Amino acid sequence: MARTAIEAGKDDAEALWIAGNVISFLGGEHATAASVIERGLVLNPNSALGWFASGAVSYRESQPERAMRLSPLDPLVHYFTGGLAMAHVIAGRYEEAIEWADRSLRELPRYESALRNRVVACAQLGRIDEAHHWLGRLLEITPGLTIARYKALYKATHPPVIIDLYAEGLRKAGLPEA
Repeated sequence: MARTAIEAGKDDAEALWIAGNVISFLGGEHATAASVIERGLVLNPNSALGWFASGAVSYRESQPERAMRLSPLDPLVHYFTGGLAMAHVIAGRYEEAIEWADRSLRELPRYESALRNRVVACAQLGRIDEAHHWLGRLLEITPGLTIARYKALYKATHPPVIIDLYAEGLRKAGLPEA
């Protein structure tokens, strides 16, 4: 369906960024997705959601630096700031990750991705009590979450190095294996 949207919507910036994001997220075809989204951004360089999709593909490609340079004007700011938190976690800048996760959580206190980034950043900094606290909040939203379930949920959309980094942080925070 995403490929059909690309063909039918070749002059529609919104169709292109949506289809590109789907191809990246569900199909793992990040280079194709980046190209399609870039075409959409040429058509509408002011598309905040297009820039968000471009950043999402960048972190899926393990390129957090590019993801962090994108415009902060996204109308769904909690997604954008949550994405920046993830980019900082991936880059090993855990203090910055906490700052961006907190910004995201101020907008949407139950945003799962931001909570997960907060847990992992705290755990990687050795702040285990704090990580455990945030893990409790994460488990309120995702009861039954385990390391195995986390890996199963994200193996199709995240590179193994990112899966391993997050699994390590969640494990340090006290998330059970199974």
